[in-house]
Amino acid sequence: MNLVDISPDTIILLESGFVTLNATVVFTWLVMALIVFIAWLVTRKLSVEPPLSRSQNLLETIVDYMRSQIREITQDDSDTYLVFSGTLFLFIAVSNLLTIVPGYHPPTGSLYTTAALAICVFFAVPIYGISKMGTVAYFKRYMQPTVFMLPFNIIGELSRTLALAVRLFGNIMSGTMIVAMLLAVVPFFLPVIMQVLGLIIGFIQAYIFAVLATVYIASATRVHQVKPQEIR
Repeated sequence: MNLVDISPDTIILLESGFVTLNATVVFTWLVMALIVFIAWLVTRKLSVEPPLSRSQNLLETIVDYMRSQIREITQDDSDTYLVFSGTLFLFIAVSNLLTIVPGYHPPTGSLYTTAALAICVFFAVPIYGISKMGTVAYFKRYMQPTVFMLPFNIIGELSRTLALAVRLFGNIMSGTMIVAMLLAVVPFFLPVIMQVLGLIIGFIQAYIFAVLATVYIASATRVHQVKPQEIR
């Protein structure tokens, strides 16, 4: 792996006229297509009676685990958040785990991808908050405990969005750089170990990102439950 090609943004796979496709775009769509295909493959013959197929058992285990984690975080109905938080987790996890495939470059190694994911969380927070509390009640929370806190609360929303993007990008990028440098200076065995550790870290990063996104959304919807008098 060339050190200058660590970021998938710098790897041009197709360039024709005004159309330029880099590895970030191509592998992002491939990951999405793979997730959709696997979901279709597993769910096309679902059964409610045993014996269940191994793929259905695996899918139900993953979904049940995500539901339990979301329920613990939000103390609310997990199905409300499952589609968004679960999709974030699956996309990031699959993107990172596919690094074992030769020639593959994780799109999460691009700041553009991580920023896009963080922006999705940024907009999901008010969407969930307004749907749960109403528009007026939701925006009141930015002026708590006083109206002078409005700019600081807005800055806090922006800063945590930036932190989400940079944290994921930094961890994936640093892992890729370490493996690339080891491949250049040491025998093959050590980079393989680092690659395995990278897969574990990539899975953990997917979990952390999804958990943080769920925490942010839950905090935006929990004000109604904690202080219902503020909504009047």
